[in-house]
Amino acid sequence: MLDRQTLSSAGLAPAGATPTLDTLPRRIADFETLGQALDYAAQGSRGMNFHDARGSLARAYPYSELREDALAAARRFMALGLKKSDRLALIAETGPEFAACFFGAIYAGLWPVPLPLPTSFGGREAYVEQLKVMLQSSDPALFLYPAELEGFCAEAARQQGVAGRVWESLAAIEPSTGDLPAADPQEIAYLQYSSGSTRFPHGVAVTHHALLDNLHAHGTGLQVEERDRCVSWLPWYHDMGLVGCMLSPLANQISVDYLKTEDFARRPLAWLDMISRNPGNTVSYSPTFGYDICARRMSSQLKSSERFDLSRWRVAGNGADMIRPDVMQAFVDAFADAGFKAQAFCPSYGLAEATLAVSLMPPGEGIRIELVEESELSGVGTPAQERPRRYRAIVNCGKAVKGMEIEIRDADGSPLPDRAIGKVWVRGASVMVGYFRDQEATDACMQGGWLDTGDMGYLSGGYIFIVGRAKDMIIINGRNHWPQDIEWAVEQLPGFKSGDIAAFAITGPTGEEQPAVLVHCRVSDPEERGKLRDDIKERVRAITGISPVVELIPPRTLPRTSSGKLSRTKARNLYLSGEIQPYDIAA
Repeated sequence: MLDRQTLSSAGLAPAGATPTLDTLPRRIADFETLGQALDYAAQGSRGMNFHDARGSLARAYPYSELREDALAAARRFMALGLKKSDRLALIAETGPEFAACFFGAIYAGLWPVPLPLPTSFGGREAYVEQLKVMLQSSDPALFLYPAELEGFCAEAARQQGVAGRVWESLAAIEPSTGDLPAADPQEIAYLQYSSGSTRFPHGVAVTHHALLDNLHAHGTGLQVEERDRCVSWLPWYHDMGLVGCMLSPLANQISVDYLKTEDFARRPLAWLDMISRNPGNTVSYSPTFGYDICARRMSSQLKSSERFDLSRWRVAGNGADMIRPDVMQAFVDAFADAGFKAQAFCPSYGLAEATLAVSLMPPGEGIRIELVEESELSGVGTPAQERPRRYRAIVNCGKAVKGMEIEIRDADGSPLPDRAIGKVWVRGASVMVGYFRDQEATDACMQGGWLDTGDMGYLSGGYIFIVGRAKDMIIINGRNHWPQDIEWAVEQLPGFKSGDIAAFAITGPTGEEQPAVLVHCRVSDPEERGKLRDDIKERVRAITGISPVVELIPPRTLPRTSSGKLSRTKARNLYLSGEIQPYDIAA
């Protein structure tokens, strides 16, 4: 082991940041409660590091300091009269205030409930309504938020009849001197709202035992090394950001460098700048769209090696959405010159209802794909002879993490053999105990300890391949179509990028289902718009055999989930309600 002076002289910590290496013996999340995990991490010198919009260090926050602040917050919550099992709603802004309040709730026996920051879509009224729905669902005893969002949050709290205050006001409260409650591993640790759940806005209840089981499986699956250091821009109100990039590093005693999500959105390459400055082995996650944005922002006139050094990026995780092999290849093409290795990609599969991780690709295996014929994906058997055979590349999402089982079932619930597409069911100690105060929704997706994920996929040699969300499937004339196949086909037309198209089914004038496609349009000339619409119609007709409804809409109109992925369900609802207004194009 190296002492602190040796670590510093070895250059294994960015200036002023918490170190990458430490003398504290590493434990792979083998704790009974989350509070115990922080108690142990605080004995070392690692911690969180918050960066500004340009990726420069703004504040180092060792786990030891986080623990002190969390204990003080816990006693202030007790002084406010909050009791064990009360919910504490928190705006999950990436910063020390949220971290201290989240762990303060843990120490006080409260259930923290991370709530989202506002997005660019929908404006003030939509955000206030979103908060109201989550506050109604979680029924918190207190709602905490940053001062800059007081206008939104105080209004939502007032309308819902919930006590609210800015978290800066906690400092004026005299802490209680009473004993903190003991935590039981089987008790609820927190509530997580799942961005992709069809049962939204039900809070996923996660116990300490389930959480630590998943964090241990995550650390084991990633084969955590002494020199690992995490870099993240993912939001803390999403399970991949909260569990994968906040709680997992802490429970596995890894230092983390954070960039706020909104800063990444404005300057995505700042993420890669931070990785380049990382003196250890980088572990960093992103949905597909994050890699896509960075590859597109990289100028073809500039070699990536002139700005970045990505040679130490050990685990480039990918999850939270369908993984696009073409996007991954574009990222490799853009950054191979900077030392990025394709085998660093780590496809994964998970969901909040399973705490987070269900499967991980073993580190070093990279992206692996299989070509699956369209008729197999749609479940119709032998392809029609008069139509050309089409294939989609399906990405291997790895093997079940430690303690997790995966089973593929047919519509009747019977297990299917290898390479047969069906519903994905999972079972393990980290699967949720249920949705908060909604037994009906819990019973709808839980059977005998097994969770119906709502996803479709198949197993092959112990690896899981995800095909799509069952609820997204478009069924026309008894034939199944996956919306991403339609969207990806349209994206091949010039001028489009990932996230520009949303496909779903609507009921046509004759009462029959037909595909509808909403497309971000950056063309202003009416004649060009008409030609573009005709081209899109022809593309979709070639795939589905049916003439679709095609609507050209303004850029940045399609809604996204908290993880940044396209929300087809919300897009359909907004379109049918008239809230998404297409451009008027003469027939």
